[in-house]
Amino acid sequence: MKILALNPPFLPKYSRESRSPAVTKSGTLYYPMWLCYAVGYLEKAGHDIRLIDAPAAGLSRDEVIAAIRDFEPDMAVLDTSTPSIYSDIDVGAELKRVFPDIFVVLVGAHVSALPEETLALSPKISAAAFGEYDETLVELAGKLSALCAAVAPESAAAPEAPPVNPVDEALCAVRGLAFRDSAGQIRKNDARPHIEDLDAMPFVSEVYHKYLDIGPYFYGHSRHPLIVIVTGRGCPFRCTYCVLPQTMQGHKYRKRSIESIVQEFLYIRDNFPTVKEIMIEDDTLTADRKRCRELSEALIATGGHRIPWSANSRADVDYETMCLMRKAGCRLFCVGFESGEQAILDNIQKSITLDKVTAFTRDAKRAGIMVHGCFMVGNRGETKDTLEKTLAFAKELNPDTAQFYPIMVYPGTSDYEYFREKGWVVSNNFREWLTDEGLHSSVVSNPDLRYEELVAFCDRARREFYLRLTYIFDKFKQMIANPAEAKRIIKAGFTFFRYLLHPSIKAKGQKNTRPGPPDGGGEMAGCEPRLSINAETPES
Repeated sequence: MKILALNPPFLPKYSRESRSPAVTKSGTLYYPMWLCYAVGYLEKAGHDIRLIDAPAAGLSRDEVIAAIRDFEPDMAVLDTSTPSIYSDIDVGAELKRVFPDIFVVLVGAHVSALPEETLALSPKISAAAFGEYDETLVELAGKLSALCAAVAPESAAAPEAPPVNPVDEALCAVRGLAFRDSAGQIRKNDARPHIEDLDAMPFVSEVYHKYLDIGPYFYGHSRHPLIVIVTGRGCPFRCTYCVLPQTMQGHKYRKRSIESIVQEFLYIRDNFPTVKEIMIEDDTLTADRKRCRELSEALIATGGHRIPWSANSRADVDYETMCLMRKAGCRLFCVGFESGEQAILDNIQKSITLDKVTAFTRDAKRAGIMVHGCFMVGNRGETKDTLEKTLAFAKELNPDTAQFYPIMVYPGTSDYEYFREKGWVVSNNFREWLTDEGLHSSVVSNPDLRYEELVAFCDRARREFYLRLTYIFDKFKQMIANPAEAKRIIKAGFTFFRYLLHPSIKAKGQKNTRPGPPDGGGEMAGCEPRLSINAETPES
């Protein structure tokens, strides 16, 4: 079967597979990693694949169509995200117009949370694969291929219509699929269990090597060019805001074998001679510190440590483990610090203390591992005072880089339900999750803090953090002492400083150019303007 795997066009440098999809101030652009894993599965099953990452390639909708006209796909798999969902559906509808017989299936965290509601937005969309979708797509493509092969040639006497539509019957058996049946009704099948044997996953780096130019992909905290992989799926922690564990991958940390990970490191070393770093995008690699030590020892023993690597971490790794990881090539931890107020950390089930965060940051510096700190404001219990505590805490920790962003509540998460029940989600239009430029906005206002204040605080926090003379001086010293870091700092800084002195949200009175949902999309929460939450917080 001919299958198009598409990261659809939306905004330039839009990172659909980020945990908070947006256009970033640092110029970060994520790989379409989960889509690429699914491509590897589909290829392994014998299907003919065309993978296109439109945001990375700078392709418009018309250019995507032109690129696949000769391919004539039978099925299209479209990645989605909450802020881009209406545009993603429009792209799927356009594919259906150009290729009337194509089967269009949507994937991603948003449709995993709202599969039926998403399908209700357009009759042109055939299905949504919810949850971990790799095996769902393989089974779906197999059934569609079998149905096509079973079509009998036309005969003079047409047989009686079967009592059950064969397509409906086949699709009803695919776990993890919601679909539109032959009568136009939306059905949702049982969920698919998570994949347990992750060593059966193809190396995602092999898919990159075959289909993608790695040049455009960039993380502001990482050396460029980089390769992004995972060594496991799922996260054992239960932070209220985190979208992937709650919508797609669950709270069990399922892990690849050490041998499999090392083999992929060696594959990257041998096949990507220009790569300067590997980013491990597990939700929390350090959730299993014993495994981190075993991986480090294996990388040292095999030479896999010759490419520096980074990983997402919790702020609770012991100093001895850090030292071994550093010896094995670990360059940086990306850490969600979130808040400088302990009560807020408790409210969002972060399960960590400020004292432990402080000790972790100190130990990471001692071990020679850099830290990228993530701070999120607008959480449960946030006030103007706790905002200032978070900024002061960020300056005290002084990580190598930091990002400040307003809370982004996504469907399927505990936070989304919490703030909706409170009446504090101020817009039902998913395009409002971003500014006109595609930057992080917010749709959460509580009685003490409106969303505009959260976004404005993040703008100010970035300025105060990065424009400290001590910070600037430290960065100059770092570039001189370590030229390998200079390229990353300059590349990220060039884009970042364009935004630093400009507000993220336009002043009142300026035109908002963000369109609403597609025509006929009224069945889904996503069609209303920003709402007021009480008399003291009027509509913007």
